[in-house]
Parts: sequence; C-alpha cells; structure tokens
Amino acid sequence: MIRIRRAARADAAAIGRVHVETWQATYAGLLPDAMLVAMSDVRQSAWWSQLLADPGEARGVFVADDQEAGVVGFGSCGPMRDPPEGLDGREIKVGEVYTLYVEPDFQNLGLGRQLLAALFRQLKTDRCDTAVLWMLAENPTRFFYEGLGGERVGERIDTLSGVDVEEIAYAWRNLDVPLVRRRLADDA
Repeated sequence: MIRIRRAARADAAAIGRVHVETWQATYAGLLPDAMLVAMSDVRQSAWWSQLLADPGEARGVFVADDQEAGVVGFGSCGPMRDPPEGLDGREIKVGEVYTLYVEPDFQNLGLGRQLLAALFRQLKTDRCDTAVLWMLAENPTRFFYEGLGGERVGERIDTLSGVDVEEIAYAWRNLDVPLVRRRLADDA
C-alpha cells in the first residue's frame, strides 16, 4: 500500500535518492550527461534535510510512501518564484509546484496525480487560487500536466550546467475547478 503524506526531516535521504534517480532517468538526453552523472544522493539529501528542518518550508513537501519500498515519489510547493508572462491578472494569489517526481518503477499508478492533489490542497490552504509549474519543454511529462487541465502560460530560457534549455510553464487558474478535482480524485 502506498500513502501520500507530509514529508518529515527523516525522509531527506530517501527524497534525495529519488530526486537523483528520477533526474537521471527523466532528463537523459535533455540535460548534459556530465551534469546528471555528477548528481549526488548525499548532496541532494543534505539540501532536503536543511529544507525540511524549516517548518515553513516542510509544510509544502509531500511523499509517496510505499509500505515495502519506502519513499518512491515526492513533490513540493510554495510561493510563486518566477511568474510566467501568460498570467493575466485574474489570479488573486499564485503558488508554484516546485517539484513532482515518482520513481520509474512506480509511475502510471496514479501517484503523480495524488501528489499533485496534495500540493494543490496545500496551496489552497495557503490561500492560492492558481498554481504554476515550470518544466523542461522537451520533457514528455508535459502531456501528464496537459491531461490534468494544465494550461500552457509561459516559456523561458534557463541555463543549466552551461547549457541553455527551454522551459515551459503550466497553470491551473482555479484550484476548485471541478475538472481538475475530478481527474485528481480518480486516482485517490
């Protein structure tokens, strides 16, 4: 059985491991090989441990916890960092989904939807009416977000390890939209 729960500081090592594994699997061919190979579970775990030590930050981090395998996915959210140009002013308060990763062996089980639903609930609790998520434009996961009603609202060029990459932003403008709630509830 897999449950979605708020992350604890004790989850930092597992989140760091999942972070590295999913980046290496997802971004192979999209980001420089040297960058992906240089990723370290230890560095990622230390970063997550520091973040999870802050109760204000930790409240926006959730994990998919398998009874046997442990943490197999995670997501995080919080205040909007870089608003895309496609927001049109209807939004009252915008939050951002910073991360959403599920180990390859546990994908297509509804865990991404469940994690996204938990993140949306947290953003709603934080009084956000809109959620934005930035991702690499070539990432095939974009179809997952489009299928959940994400509206493409922006693009930008970012530099990662000296390489310019195109990123796109998706937005869910009303976290109470029945279509989003229904689609997310299908896998709950």
